[in-house]
Amino acid sequence: MFEKLKKYCECIVPNMAMELELIDDYFEEKKLKKKEFLLQDDKICNFVAFIAIGSIRHFHIKDGVERTCYISFNNSWITYYQSLPHSSMGKINLQAIEDTTVFFIKQKNLTNLYKESSKYETFGRLMAEQVAQRAIEIAMSLSTEKPEERLQNLLEKEPFVFQRIPQKYIANFLGVSPESLSRIRKRIVLRKV
Repeated sequence: MFEKLKKYCECIVPNMAMELELIDDYFEEKKLKKKEFLLQDDKICNFVAFIAIGSIRHFHIKDGVERTCYISFNNSWITYYQSLPHSSMGKINLQAIEDTTVFFIKQKNLTNLYKESSKYETFGRLMAEQVAQRAIEIAMSLSTEKPEERLQNLLEKEPFVFQRIPQKYIANFLGVSPESLSRIRKRIVLRKV
């Protein structure tokens, strides 16, 4: 059932064949329907999840308005680190944008998995570094790039984003109106012709 996750783990930490079976003991599968929440604000995040297939929108609500912080796709790890270690209430929502399957591990099981195999401790550190790097990239992008540059970067990473994600969420992520996004997208297309 967890073959996609096992293959991903093998790519990150070589020579893990023996330890891969532990995934069956510690991880759980969750299927989310479109618009279903994996996590809602004011809830404690007690898990780390791997997106096997689908997409998750990370957003918070400020002054009654949804603000999309990020969109995660297949083969991404998601959690809310501000909540995870201290069991504090979260301020983020994780919502499926399309039918999505995640493999998740609860914090308690993650601690036990680390104790059982040092290779997973190495893997966990590498994944935490990846999530931290992604947060830095997002912060840098928001502070230094114009929406058009951010859209081009998104299209490079996820060329089919417009086929998978509603335009209103992409616009929200870029910090522009859907109408402005249409104009930006048109300019990018015209430049490629």
